[in-house]
Amino acid sequence: MKNIKIKYLLSIISMALLVLGVFSSCSEDSADSGSGTLTITSVAKAEEGDLVPVTQGDPKNYYIIRGSGFTTVEKIYFNDFDTYFNPVLVTDTEIFVLIDEKTPYADASSKLKVVTKLGTIVYDFVISPPSPTFGSFNPINAVEGDVITIYGNYFLNPIVKVGAESVPVISSTLTEIKIKLPAGADKKYISVSNISGTATSTDAIGCAIYDDVFWGIDGVGGWGVSNTNIENTTREEVAQGDKAIKVDITPWSGFQIDMWANGGHPVPANAIGIKFQMKLKAAAKMRVVVGGDWGHEVWFNLTSEYATYVVKWSDLGMAVAPATIGQIVFGSDGTATTFYIDNLGFALK
Repeated sequence: MKNIKIKYLLSIISMALLVLGVFSSCSEDSADSGSGTLTITSVAKAEEGDLVPVTQGDPKNYYIIRGSGFTTVEKIYFNDFDTYFNPVLVTDTEIFVLIDEKTPYADASSKLKVVTKLGTIVYDFVISPPSPTFGSFNPINAVEGDVITIYGNYFLNPIVKVGAESVPVISSTLTEIKIKLPAGADKKYISVSNISGTATSTDAIGCAIYDDVFWGIDGVGGWGVSNTNIENTTREEVAQGDKAIKVDITPWSGFQIDMWANGGHPVPANAIGIKFQMKLKAAAKMRVVVGGDWGHEVWFNLTSEYATYVVKWSDLGMAVAPATIGQIVFGSDGTATTFYIDNLGFALK
């Protein structure tokens, strides 16, 4: 209540005192009295400063419903969700109420309904979803005309952009969106917006080395590895898309990805390094070597949960991005474990 403009706070406190009987005792008849006109004129967020009418509300925030005839209020509904209110915080002209965090926002009526002994009044009011979250999209190395799937959450009436260009949505649910890539999408990021905010992909289009399949490599191998499965489909072992790389590895061994053919794998000019998501069956250290340069191996502490890691060119002793790379090695320390590698590609500036 500390953020409500003082004149509205005073009116609510006065009502509370009246209800508690400090000023006078209330009879049943007086409890039913009021302006006699039931109407909602506005809804405003309860915050410091002037009360500004709004047409949408955020769950877990307080709002002031303004109008008249509220003295005998019995029920309040947002999107047909029965919402608790404290009758002490009700006057004939104002209701102070918290929008419950469980209030539905999808496939909802977009109505505020106040039920009183005088009748019921319905008012247009939208419950905002949480801001979208962007998990991933697949395939990353899509080209113009390809249909890609975006994964995340809170995709209510989504607006999708590739770079700065708005793209039509083919289909969407709260957790998935399908779009067709426009021309000029390469190396651009994808963003999804709803009425509450915007989320942007962490990967740029066309920057994958492995994304369910390998792109532009000669083959995989290594030493001390077994049970290599580059098309793993166990959901809990996948970070992005539908598949991941799974490698059982012995101590001080390496899983090797070769890209020497045709001069090596091209590197985007604005790449700052190699990016990948990875976890281990048991927490341990592992190292990454790029281009066969064992003088600049980079060590990481990994856990049994997926996380995103970046090997910068500067970590590898390079002042600028190379034109191509020919090899990536994921090496184990003295622990026998299982590697899970996903979403391997380039990190851009």
